[in-house]
Amino acid sequence: MSIWIYIAVMAGVTYLIRVIPFAVFRKKIRSQFLQSFLYYVPYAVLSAMTFPAIFYSTGNTTTALAGTAVALALAYFDLPLIVVALAASAAAFLCGLVF
Repeated sequence: MSIWIYIAVMAGVTYLIRVIPFAVFRKKIRSQFLQSFLYYVPYAVLSAMTFPAIFYSTGNTTTALAGTAVALALAYFDLPLIVVALAASAAAFLCGLVF
């Protein structure tokens, strides 16, 4: 029974997070600072959730650093996401075999 309560609470929270901005901000946001701040919020949140997971996923900092370095280098050259993900995973795996 408690699982349904958890699901209902999460549904309510998710709904409120999506509806409150529409209720509060009825006019177009004219502040250049606020627009740029809101533009970068998703990237900041995604980075804050992703980077800790990267370094704790392998259990070894050396393999995590190798995979991250390969991913950053390939992403810098605008390679497709699947190529970056597979190469980073392969680099972490191979580094794990060596170390």
